[in-house]
Amino acid sequence: MKHLIFIFSLLTLAGCTVTRQAQLSEVNVTSGIVRLVYNQAFLQHARTDSYLNQRIAERACQHAGFTRAIAFGQPVSNCSLFAGSLCLNTEFTLSYQCQNLMPSTYQ
Repeated sequence: MKHLIFIFSLLTLAGCTVTRQAQLSEVNVTSGIVRLVYNQAFLQHARTDSYLNQRIAERACQHAGFTRAIAFGQPVSNCSLFAGSLCLNTEFTLSYQCQNLMPSTYQ
């Protein structure tokens, strides 16, 4: 019976979806790249608000002198906490390319 309860609770936890807010990690003004990160714990399925991520990236790009941010590539995952061979925390990195809507004019 104890094994059945353990397996049931494990299956229940395996499907947990958690909303995470991505944090600004890096702004490279030279290349115009902005990176956001969020974490996903073991047995969780983390998701983020893509609209909010876009706004955070655009604010960072505007602060660096650009006008907008365009998401590119897939989220990159990296295990940030190991327990033996088990990954207890995965860090996801989202990348955005800063762009200007119109080229600046030189006078």
